[in-house]
Amino acid sequence: MKKHWTNILSFAIVMSVMASCQSPSKNEQKGTDTQVEKDTIGNIEPDESGYADVNGLKMYYEVYGKGKPIVLLHGSFMNIPLNWSNIIPVLSKDRKVIVAEMQGHGRTKDIPRKFSYQNMADDVSALLKHLKTDSADVLGYSMGGGVAFQFAVRHPQQLRRLVILSGTYAHNGWWPDVEASFAAINADMFKGTPIQKQYDSLGNDPSRFGEYIKKVMSPDLEPYDWSKEVKNIQAPIFMAIGDADGVRYEHALDLFRAKGGGKMGDLHGLPKSRLAIIPGTTHIGMMLHTGWWLPMVTDFLDSDLSPTPPTF
Repeated sequence: MKKHWTNILSFAIVMSVMASCQSPSKNEQKGTDTQVEKDTIGNIEPDESGYADVNGLKMYYEVYGKGKPIVLLHGSFMNIPLNWSNIIPVLSKDRKVIVAEMQGHGRTKDIPRKFSYQNMADDVSALLKHLKTDSADVLGYSMGGGVAFQFAVRHPQQLRRLVILSGTYAHNGWWPDVEASFAAINADMFKGTPIQKQYDSLGNDPSRFGEYIKKVMSPDLEPYDWSKEVKNIQAPIFMAIGDADGVRYEHALDLFRAKGGGKMGDLHGLPKSRLAIIPGTTHIGMMLHTGWWLPMVTDFLDSDLSPTPPTF
């Protein structure tokens, strides 16, 4: 338990550093439908922002840039500026970047509905329809990776390519001690952190913060295994984990092998899907090492994935 508390404290410190490195958000309002102030990400503001009526939610979203669309799905307890401040300015130079805040996160108020990867994937599908976007690349981090996997399974016609950062498609994709720690996470561990501060600042009831933490953690307290469905995804997949991540190496390798990996490319040609294990990188550290993996992601999204003939 002492080790677990240390990990949570480290999480809070990292989040504080990330928050302090961002340009302050203009959005300290209460998340009403009639008053929406835009975030400032770096030196840019969204081209469009607002609330979409999706599946009983009023889902907050922002759109940046022009070009092929990509959807960014944040991790647990995060919001747009906390998770994507270093990424939106890069991707929006030549892409349309769609970012949203999931159920109960940021400016998207919670509703009396089960908190699940499946429900959130359906919300993303409905948001794309609201934005009149037929299909998009989808990038999910951590919790957002689970949402992205379910989006690919449930709404394949809306997906072009899939990017998963530090996400899992089965509960045992986490290292055993990581999975065991989920049940111990509670509101006391987040006191004074940017997670609690952003929750309070957006008009939520502070007395319900503990319920919010429990609800966000609830999908990972139930066994799940989407291995069969995920391995049958037809879209190309790029999966990246840190070498000191919470995700087991074997979990990522199993998916890569199912998507054509595990062979010498010079003899058999390159698979359409890709795998990266980022050195010196933890689960939270994935968001601090964007300069390492972001060029890999953009190369994957821009590349011609036609069958590659063997070199020999």
